Amino acid sequence: MTRLVIVSNRVAVPRTGRRAPGGLAVGIMAALNEWGGLWFGWSGKVADSVPFKVDTQDQDGITFATLALSTQDYREYYRGYANRVLWPLFHTQLHRVEFQRQDLSGYERVNKQFARRLVPLLKAEDIIWVHDYHFIRMGRELRRLKVSQPLGFFLHIPFPPYEVLRTLPGHEDLLRCLCAYDLLGFQTELDRKAFLYSVEEALGAMVHSDGVVSLSGARTYSGVFPIGIDVEEVMSQAARGRQAPYGRRLIGSLANRTLITGVDRLDYSKGLVERFHAYQRLLDLHCAYHRNVVFLQIAEPSRGDVPDYQTIQHTLEALTGEINGRFSDYDWVPLRYINKGFARATILGFLALSRVCLITSLRDGMNLVAKEFVAAQDPAEPGVLVLSQFAGAARELKDAVLVNPYDIDDVVEGIARAIEMPMSERRRRWKNNMQLLRQNDITAWRCRFINMLRECAVDKPNLSWHKRSLPSLSLMPSNKSSQPTERLEILSRGMQPSEGVLKHAHAPLSADCRLEVD
Repeated sequence: MTRLVIVSNRVAVPRTGRRAPGGLAVGIMAALNEWGGLWFGWSGKVADSVPFKVDTQDQDGITFATLALSTQDYREYYRGYANRVLWPLFHTQLHRVEFQRQDLSGYERVNKQFARRLVPLLKAEDIIWVHDYHFIRMGRELRRLKVSQPLGFFLHIPFPPYEVLRTLPGHEDLLRCLCAYDLLGFQTELDRKAFLYSVEEALGAMVHSDGVVSLSGARTYSGVFPIGIDVEEVMSQAARGRQAPYGRRLIGSLANRTLITGVDRLDYSKGLVERFHAYQRLLDLHCAYHRNVVFLQIAEPSRGDVPDYQTIQHTLEALTGEINGRFSDYDWVPLRYINKGFARATILGFLALSRVCLITSLRDGMNLVAKEFVAAQDPAEPGVLVLSQFAGAARELKDAVLVNPYDIDDVVEGIARAIEMPMSERRRRWKNNMQLLRQNDITAWRCRFINMLRECAVDKPNLSWHKRSLPSLSLMPSNKSSQPTERLEILSRGMQPSEGVLKHAHAPLSADCRLEVD
């Protein structure tokens, strides 16, 4: 029986009293609930002495398997190479990259250790889906351990241009590791093209016109799979959040003022400093907004032991004091900066109550908050999304007000335009964005990737997996009356892979597709 095996840095192990998981974890759990399977990764624990045994927990046909990290591994693999090299590099923040050879060794060591611990848990007919930059090397390590099952990798963050990537010592080896996978998934076509150009320039790989990479006699397929959200789940949670005590308290505190909201992890890639400067300029230029607007910025701390994150927190706190000190009145505080997290329903309730959602990412793989804001809106009186053109979501949500976060005046104009936008235009933009969200939701994302991964693996000549008798997988849209206006192009031109690969690469998106096992 075919199982789905998910590998990611963190695992959303169900625990009583834990805050509800985010949208991505919800999507992965839905896939595992359909298939049964295994979710493997780091437990989040750090210990001086790490036991060899994998900690497993079975629940409703899903096995959650986790490992702790040693203090050294945490310092070198997680704090070091993953978050002080790969994260800033892939977000084109070269000045923040702090490369150390011992951190690279730690990254290689942890990928190797996790691969070795995963192999005994695998079954012959598994499909393996590795997620994000923490485990780029995992594919090659698994192949070295004779794992022949279909092996896919999805990069949630942007892929950098080659001129940025080549500043990384050992970038050629990183690219070879990516080519160990059967299928590579990217958020946007821009990311995919950056990868294809890089392997061609750095490795001399043959890149076919359909996006297939040939290197050392092996083939790696590439595709664009923009991650979506569970639209109905977001709408339900947002409605709940509006009526919950937090939502009612927020409404009462606004006193009919226009609410602008930002929701982000505390991270330099989110353009929070630029956002605060833009809001300050808005108040400088538009006296009419004094006492009539409130900007609520929620920035949950992350990676607090990394110096760059401590610096940005202090900068935002100073800017908050400066803005409120200049503009506040005895009954109005223009900026509410909250440096903590809230339950998912509460956040979605806040977004539902907002006239404007402000996203100013300097670089973002996707930014699901943008999509969640759209889905959380009241159709009769929707708010307006002001979105950085450098977020992956801008490639889809073209009816947002798109701004350049490096141009403060452009952001100011975008905010003012959103506040003043007529209701008819707000409804039109919201309707267009919602149509896209429903066509390209998180179910379509995971169905499309898994189906294409299976077909790519079958299409490869040198693997034994495709000789086994396996169930046929298909994308089945349950709402046949709803025809999408766009197709997600995965393999684009020229050379033709197998018919099965093309079937899943070009199948129209559906708001409610599901994997069916015959």
